Amino acid sequence: MALAIPLAPPCRADQRMVRQRDFLRWGAMAIAGAALVACDLVPQPTSVATPRARPVRPVETQLRPTSEESAALRSYLVQVQSAQLSQGLLREDAGGPDTPFTADMLARNFERIVFFNEYANALQGRGGESPLRKWASPVRMGLIFGPSVPPSQRSDDMAAIRSYARRLGQITGHPISNFGNPNFIVIVASEDDRAEALDAAADRVPGISRDSLNALRSLSRDTYCAVAAYAAGSKDNTYTAAVAVIRAENPSLLRLSCIHEELAQGLGLANDSRDARPSIFNDDDEFALLTRHDELLLKMLYDPRLKAGMTATEAAPITRIIARELKSGPL
Repeated sequence: MALAIPLAPPCRADQRMVRQRDFLRWGAMAIAGAALVACDLVPQPTSVATPRARPVRPVETQLRPTSEESAALRSYLVQVQSAQLSQGLLREDAGGPDTPFTADMLARNFERIVFFNEYANALQGRGGESPLRKWASPVRMGLIFGPSVPPSQRSDDMAAIRSYARRLGQITGHPISNFGNPNFIVIVASEDDRAEALDAAADRVPGISRDSLNALRSLSRDTYCAVAAYAAGSKDNTYTAAVAVIRAENPSLLRLSCIHEELAQGLGLANDSRDARPSIFNDDDEFALLTRHDELLLKMLYDPRLKAGMTATEAAPITRIIARELKSGPL
C-alpha cells in the first residue's frame, strides 16, 4: 500500500499504510525539552561532530498517564492479534511445502509490489504504475520513542530492530547501519504522543518537513503502522530519507510484524499484492514475518542490474532473468 504525496520542492514522498506491525529499544537523547527519547541503534562514533549525532547517556523519562483513547486502542489490538492467531494467521515461519512459488510467480509478484502504488495521494484513491524506487546511499537507522513506551518494551524493540536491520543488509547487500546521522527514523509512539514524535523526526532528518508527515499524524484504528520514504535529492526515484511509525499499543507479535513489513517497504517494496504468497506484502495477514519469497524480492530490488527509475516494461526482461537465477540457486 504505497502513497505518493506531492510535496513542496525539493521533497517527494512515497507513503504507505498497513494494518499491523512494530519495533525498537531505549537509548539516547532528549529532544528539545520534550519527554521523547531518541536513540540510534548503537552509540554514535565520537568523530561525528553535529550535535544531534553526539553520543549521550540514555535518558530516563517519566511515563505519561495513558489516555482512555490509547487504552481502548490497546485493548482492540490485543483482540485483533488473538483473533488472527485463532484463524491460523500471523505465521512466523518463512513459508513451506504448502506455499510453493515458481520463478514466474516471483517475477510477477515483484512487478506488482515494486512498480505500483496502492494509493494515489493523501492515503486516498487508487494508485497507478510507478518507476522502481530504492536507496543509493547507505541507510542509517535511528529511532524515537514516545514517552508512553515503557523501558522494557523499548529494550525488546531495540534488540529486535537491530537484528532485523542487520538481516536486511545481508539480504540486499546494501549498507544498512546504525552509525552517523540517521536518515531512516523508526518511531514507536502511542496515540497520545505520536504527533510530537513526528515533529522530532522532522527536526532530526534533513529533507523532511513537519508538513510532509501530516498523513502519519491521524491514523485510522485498523492502521497498525505506516512508512513514508522520501526522495529529497536530485533524483526523483532514489530514496534519501524515510520515517516509519509503529503504534506502541500493538501487542508483541503485531509490533514485530510491523517492523518486518515497514522497514522492508521503506527500502522500496512499496505495494501489496493479494496474489503474493508466501509474503508479508499481502493484506491477508497470513504471514507476520519476512518470508523466503520476500527475501528474494529484496535481493531482486537491490540487484545492480535493476536501476532506480526503470519502468516495469524496461525492467521485465531483467526481472525474469534474476528470478530464474534465484530460484535455481540454493534456497
